[in-house]
Amino acid sequence: MPENQEPRTRSLRLGVAGPVGTGKSSVIATLCRNLAGELNIGVITNDIYTDEDARFLRSAGVLPAERIRAVETGACPHTAIRDDVTMNLMAVEDLEQDFAPLDIVLVESGGDNLTATFSPALVDAQIFVLDVAGGGDVARKGGPGIARADLLVINKIDLAEYVDVDVEQMVKDATAAREGAPVLALSRKQQDTVQQLCAWVRWMHSQHVNGSHTPIDPGPMAPHFHADESGEGYFHSHDDDGAAEPAHEHK
Repeated sequence: MPENQEPRTRSLRLGVAGPVGTGKSSVIATLCRNLAGELNIGVITNDIYTDEDARFLRSAGVLPAERIRAVETGACPHTAIRDDVTMNLMAVEDLEQDFAPLDIVLVESGGDNLTATFSPALVDAQIFVLDVAGGGDVARKGGPGIARADLLVINKIDLAEYVDVDVEQMVKDATAAREGAPVLALSRKQQDTVQQLCAWVRWMHSQHVNGSHTPIDPGPMAPHFHADESGEGYFHSHDDDGAAEPAHEHK
């Protein structure tokens, strides 16, 4: 621990982001099942109009239901983890107050693309989740989430043989895209990989507690498209201007 720095007493706030369907909720459920016996954990989920992820986690029984809370953003869920984190920060602080002392609060982002990054004002560290079903080349595509999260998880590796993905090559591509930052190939059905994930979270928690981890801003999300039910929508930027450009067609 750096000289004259006090140990941190509030929870480690750990963001979990990634595209839709990559298994963010499954990763959180796996962590809760395996770590709840040794660490006090709470969960905040994000989505635009629903609390489906929170209901999934409650029904799975991975934590007491009252420790799993949903934030309905009403707009781009990435805005609520990056541009204006007020809703999420209040939810995290309320959870910490109600169940003090919590060791870890997992904040799940609503996901729809490869661009999501959390503000360091909201979380202390970030996990970004991909999965083999999204294609073996997706790790090479980069983007702020893939390149700069504290940990990149390549999920569902037990499905690789069914979707013709070379996991070893995907990990190599991801490691190159991340310039050597950690990459973990994961399957909730392969306990050795689960233990590697848990070991990383334990390590990050210890770094946070002893004050040796400093949250790093991964930078703004890339501009991305939000479609509506008609197929129209807009391109949305999370840069300093935060401008949204209308679009009549998305191809």
